[in-house]
Amino acid sequence: MKIYAFADEADNMIDGQIVAMKTTGIDGLEVRGVDNVNISDISIAKAREVKKKMDDAGLKVWSIGSPIGKIDIVKGSFETEVERLRRTLETAAVLGAENIRLFSFYFPKDANKADYKNEVIDRLGIFLEHAKGTGITLCHENEKGIYGDVPERCLEIHKALPEMKAIFDPANYIQCGVNTLAAWETIKPYVKYMHIKDALADGNVVPAGKGVGELPTILADYISRGGNAVTIEPHLTVFKGLEGLEMEGERSVVGEVYKYPTKEAAFEAAVSAFKNILVGE
Repeated sequence: MKIYAFADEADNMIDGQIVAMKTTGIDGLEVRGVDNVNISDISIAKAREVKKKMDDAGLKVWSIGSPIGKIDIVKGSFETEVERLRRTLETAAVLGAENIRLFSFYFPKDANKADYKNEVIDRLGIFLEHAKGTGITLCHENEKGIYGDVPERCLEIHKALPEMKAIFDPANYIQCGVNTLAAWETIKPYVKYMHIKDALADGNVVPAGKGVGELPTILADYISRGGNAVTIEPHLTVFKGLEGLEMEGERSVVGEVYKYPTKEAAFEAAVSAFKNILVGE
C-alpha cells in the first residue's frame, strides 16, 4: 500500500511538507498548496523546482489536488476553468503526477441539480477531451455543495463518463448525510483511490477510524479489489487555504473534538490513525 498525503496541512512550504512526509514515513504527495500558492496556479519553473526537491528526498508527487470544477455552474467562467485545467495538465506532466483531482461544480442555492445534469456531464467531458493522450487520469471527488455530492449523482457521472475515475472521500459523504457503506457499494467499481478522512455523524472531522465512516471495512474491500494507494487528508486542524476549499455555508467542522498543539502534530496523528487501521488496531 502506497501512502500519500496532503502535506500542506502540516506546512505551507514545500520544504516543511517534505520534512513532514519523511518524519511520518509517507511515500509522497497529493500536492495542493506549494509555498502559499495553489498548485493549479504555480509556474512551470516552480513545478520543476518542486520536482527536484521531491526527487532529492526520494518522494513522489502522485496526484494533483486541484480545485478545478469548484466554480458556480451559472456564474463561474467555464472557459477560465478549462484554461486552468490546461495549465494544470502541464504542471502534472512536469511533476510526474498520475492523477488530477477535480469537482463537478457548485450550484446556486435552491437550484434543482437535476436540471443541470447534462451540462455537468458535458463540461466534465470537455475536461476529459483536454486530458486525452496525456497519460494523466482525471478523478472526480465527491464533495458537499457540488453536483456529485451524493453517490447517486456521482454514479450518473461515472456511467456517462467511464474514463472519469472516482476518488472516494468518506467524510464528505458523511457531511452530506450519506451512509458510507452504501456509497461505497454504489461507487466502488469506478474508484481509482481513496481520501482517508473520517467524521462523526454531526460532520466533525476526526482521525481515521474514530468516526462513522466505516473506514476499516471499506479499506479492506478496497485492498481486496486491488486498491494500492490512498491519500491522507487530515482536516484535523485549521490550515492555510481551508476556507478556499469549500463553498460558503458548507464549511467543515475541524479541530473541535480532537485538538492538537500544532499542524505538524495533527498531521502526524492523521497518519498514525490510518496506519493503525492497516495493522488492525
